[in-house]
Amino acid sequence: MPVGVVLRRTPGVTRWAKWAWRAVAVLPGAGPADWRELRREGDVVEYHAATRSLELYRAETEAYLHGITAREPSVYVVMRKTLGEHPFEVVLITASPYEAQDYCDSGEDIVEKVPMPAGLLAWVGDFVERYHEEEEFVKRRRDRARVDGKQDGIGDPRISTTADVYASPALKRGRLQ
Repeated sequence: MPVGVVLRRTPGVTRWAKWAWRAVAVLPGAGPADWRELRREGDVVEYHAATRSLELYRAETEAYLHGITAREPSVYVVMRKTLGEHPFEVVLITASPYEAQDYCDSGEDIVEKVPMPAGLLAWVGDFVERYHEEEEFVKRRRDRARVDGKQDGIGDPRISTTADVYASPALKRGRLQ
């Protein structure tokens, strides 16, 4: 589904940042846009910055379910700073909080959490209802291999050294013969 991203520019609160940018809304079913001004109130301006496709995958239904059952269902807008005419490039829109977390971990991208409109919530909810399958929990069994075998003092007995002061007497006798 095509989803438009609305970015709001407000005056910065410090002398180092002239403007503060924030993703404030998404527009489900929006047409193409390239930083079209939507609203202006004094120094505050809202732009329809870009329209990206929101794609849902059957393998990600657990993440979507987690996202839509949260206290505030949200979509995540992934943006990247640019040096061109516009300050940001909208890279991705996702309904998966797990995928958004992956983009946060890189530290290179800006991830904004935006409230999910009711129509989009119904669309994602319908997809989850249709394709989600609960996975049965399978307890992992412990290996029966013994790893606490014989150890001759401190250090690795496979490495022979002549000046190992921590070697056990039995190991030292073995080295002398």
